[in-house]
Formats: sequence, structure tokens, C-alpha cells
Amino acid sequence: MEDNPSTPPAAAPATAPPTVPESPAAPANGKRKRLLLIVAAVVVVCAAIWILWWLTSGRYYESTDDAYVNGNVVQITPQVAGTVVAIGADDTDYVKPGQVLVQFDRADARLALDRAEAQLARTVRQVRNLFAVDAQLGATVDERRVEVKRNAEDVARRERAVGSGAVSQEEVAHAKDAEKSAAASLLAAERQLAANQVLVEGTTLRDHPDVQTAAAQVRDAYLTWSRTSIPAPIAGFVARKNVQLGQHVSAGTQLMAVVPLEQVWVDANFKENQLMSMREGQPVRLTADLYGSKVVFHGKLVGFGAGTGGAFALLPAQNATGNWIKVVQRLPVRIALDPKELADHPLQVGLSMRVEVDLHDVGGQRLPQYARTAADNVTQVYVADEERANRRIEEIIAANGGRPLRLAKTDAGKAQTK
Repeated sequence: MEDNPSTPPAAAPATAPPTVPESPAAPANGKRKRLLLIVAAVVVVCAAIWILWWLTSGRYYESTDDAYVNGNVVQITPQVAGTVVAIGADDTDYVKPGQVLVQFDRADARLALDRAEAQLARTVRQVRNLFAVDAQLGATVDERRVEVKRNAEDVARRERAVGSGAVSQEEVAHAKDAEKSAAASLLAAERQLAANQVLVEGTTLRDHPDVQTAAAQVRDAYLTWSRTSIPAPIAGFVARKNVQLGQHVSAGTQLMAVVPLEQVWVDANFKENQLMSMREGQPVRLTADLYGSKVVFHGKLVGFGAGTGGAFALLPAQNATGNWIKVVQRLPVRIALDPKELADHPLQVGLSMRVEVDLHDVGGQRLPQYARTAADNVTQVYVADEERANRRIEEIIAANGGRPLRLAKTDAGKAQTK
């Protein structure tokens, strides 16, 4: 039997869709929760450790990176004007106290010193002459007294002999005239002696005003001559050399600087809200960028600045404006370093430091008030010039003074009388 074309074919059986396995959601969520719990526990432990550290140690320390090495920069300036003929040191050189840094031409100063020394020698001899004249005038006064006494005795003898007729009245009159003349000569000699004594009385050759004046001129000339050599007042390294050969410089010109690096300190600029517990004498730990964290310096806090950096600026800030914004101020704190550590690891001025101050000891005043009883920085290189000048003056006086002469009255009259 033929198939009926109009009859539709039988439908094929439907195919079921593939089954997709479900993801293990429960194990994944549990693992995520464990991770979150671990992270939270670590955060809590770290926070607890930090809080414990802050309560036991952290709150007792204040630190800053705004700290720099500072030191004395000794300016080398001449005390007299002159022309430079020699320079004894250059930048980066190390110099010792008394080492000649700059030498001026000494010709003019040497001539002035020679004139002053000659004047002192002349003055010493003139004062010696005053003492000699005083002794001579004293002898003259004694001689005049002897004459007055002798004439008075002659008048008395003649007056006794007038009655016997051995002596005439004319001879008595002449004897009286001689007595008056001797008395007048004695008065003149005494006044001349008194006038000379005004110049020498109460003095010796060395402390006579004329000698002292001449000696002061020698001292001034000698100091001027010695100051044509400019010594290093302190040991250190030369910096900022600003002088050349042949240059004529005036007094006070800055020629160079000497920096004593063994005396440096650290100026740490702390914020104002870090200063409440800081006290003088507190220990400090420091590290320098030059050496890194492996080298630790130890020091102590020795003082606070009298004001912030802005307060002493050339143009202090004026905050009385409408657009004012508060800025936390910083105050400089001085820290002294351990000299031995500084000698082992030298520092230069301006180097960066990190500072940490130990605040455990908060005893003492916030700003202690006391005055220094002695100078910290002293140089003796200029004292020798005055000592040498005094020795030179003594040499001149000794060479021209001869034997010591003092004011004294002679007894020539008494000897002659006897």
C-alpha cells in the first residue's frame, strides 16, 4: 500500500538537555570566612601590640627628621688695614691655633714701631735727667743752708766784737747783707727744688707719667705691627676663603672662616605640640644620613630656642589677615653630641640628622633660667702679642734707664756742718 503523501511523518522523540553539576558554594564561603577571620585577628593583634607599645614606650619618645648639624663659624677678619703678601691656608685645610692664615706688608708698621721705641728711649733718658736734677737741686739747697748758717754766725761774732772796737759797724752791716743774700739764695734754691719735685715726686723711673705715655705708644705700635699677621684663633677647617694676594683689605673685612668640627651640635626643629614633655638634660639618640642607621650618636638636650624660626625671620609672618590658615610652628631645640662618638664619626655643618628624644625623665623646669659663669669658647692667641709688647718695653727701659734713680734729699749740708 502506497504511502499517503499528505500524511505527516511521525515526530522524532525529544532529547533531554545535559545536566550541569552544581558548584560547592558551602566550602568556598567557609574558606573566605576563615581568611577574613585571620585578617581580622592579625589586625587586632597588631593594634593591640601597637597600643601596648605606645602605652609602655612609644609615648615617651618624640622624633623628627627636621634636624641639622650646626656649629661655630669663626670669621677671620683683620684688626688693621693692609696689603696681603701671603696666604697660609685654603678652603678645606685644617689649621691649628696660632697658625698664620694671612700676612700683610709690615713696612709701615715697622717704621711706626721704630719711632715709638726711639721716643720711649728718649723719654726714659729725659726722666732720668729729672731725677738727677732733683738730686742736684737738693744738694744746692743744703749748700745754701750752710751758707745762711755761716753768715748768721759771722754776724753774731761781729756784733759781739763791736763793743771792743775790734770790728766796725760797717763790717757788721756787710755781714748782715751777706746773711740776707744767702737767705735769698736759699729761698730760690728751695723753690726751684720744689718745682722740680712736682715733676718727679711720688714716682719712679718706670711709673713716671712721661715714661708710661711713651710705653703706651710703643705698645700700640707693637700691637699694630703684630696684627699684620692674622693667626687662626681656634683649630678647625677653613671655609669660605675670600682673599687674594696683593689685595688691600680694610679692618673688619671677612677673609675666610674657620669651623671647629669637634664642637658641632644638632639643632632639631620639633613641632610645637611635641615640646610639652621635653626638658633639659633628656637623653637623645641620633642617626645621620651620612652614616646611615648603623651608626648611632648619643647626646642630650641642652636648650630651647627663644622663639620659632618664623618669629626671627627677616620678614616675620603677619597673620592678621582675612585668609589666615593655621600652620603648626616648629621650635629649634639644641642637642649636644658625645665628643668621643663625634671624634670617631665626624660630622660637617648642615648635614641632616634624625633625632629621637627620650621623655621618661620630665623633672625640672620647662625653660630653666641660669647664667653661665665662664665662657665656653676662649682663645689665647692674641694674649701673646701684648705679653711680647710688654717685654719689649721693659727691655727698652732697662737699656736706657741705667741704675735706678729715686727721689732723695742729700745730707750734704749736715756733712759740711759737721
